[in-house]
Amino acid sequence: MTLVERDLEQLSGIIEELSMAEVEEVYLPMSRLLNLYVAASQELHAVTNRFLGRRDQRVPFILGIAGSVAVGKSTSARVLRALLARWSDHPRVDLVTTDGFLMPNDVLQARGIMDRKGFPESFDTTRLLNFLHDVKSGKENVEAPVYSHFHYNIVPSQTVVVDRPDILIVEGLNVLQPARLPKGGEAIPFVSDFFDFSIYIDADPEVIEKWYVARFMRLRQTAFRDPAAYFHRYAQLDADEAKSRALEIWRSINLRNLDENIIPTRQRAGLILRKGDNHRTESVALRRL
Repeated sequence: MTLVERDLEQLSGIIEELSMAEVEEVYLPMSRLLNLYVAASQELHAVTNRFLGRRDQRVPFILGIAGSVAVGKSTSARVLRALLARWSDHPRVDLVTTDGFLMPNDVLQARGIMDRKGFPESFDTTRLLNFLHDVKSGKENVEAPVYSHFHYNIVPSQTVVVDRPDILIVEGLNVLQPARLPKGGEAIPFVSDFFDFSIYIDADPEVIEKWYVARFMRLRQTAFRDPAAYFHRYAQLDADEAKSRALEIWRSINLRNLDENIIPTRQRAGLILRKGDNHRTESVALRRL
């Protein structure tokens, strides 16, 4: 174990606190498994290059992490990033979220889909695919857009640069969704085509609803109080009104997206990490090769 208690405080989420026991029992073995996958992937790439007579550099290993809003994807991604970066053979680990590839609010409003933010059609999929293609091709300084949850929108003048990492973690809602079948046989890639391994963070929808509401109520007491925050208006509501509004948002938007688009992709993951009511991992299911 290369993490200490003070590391966990920084890696924990808004409403979920990581325990050292869970990190040791779940995330540390997962990091070792991924370490083995990375080594195997790099060796396979090297063998292919030798066969083709090429001397290409190593390409990044891309790990996808999928799951619902409020299920803890970001926390899992941060913990795995911290652990994986401490393995000597792949110290450079980057993390991007697909939130940055959401269309700006003005575009969503113009298309009449602001209430479907987070659904597949609300993303700039072409830009996301081009980003992943460039990263997987070993290009230098590939830029990804940045999303602000505080402003609930894309930050126009800000990007994050991915420069040939050993591992890239891509975290997002719909990253395991399959591509539609092409009629003429032409290539129509989707996000998951670029993944070397994928993880789905799972929990019962009723449990995730509780977490979503709890997070909403916590933010109402913190970030929402800033007048510049997009959701500042919710800080003025009393507790019952705020809870009612949180449930309305969850059930009309996030739960629909979960049922229609996210849960159906669960079995496509290489590993399913299932959480219980207390945010603790109850089981880990690994797909057999």
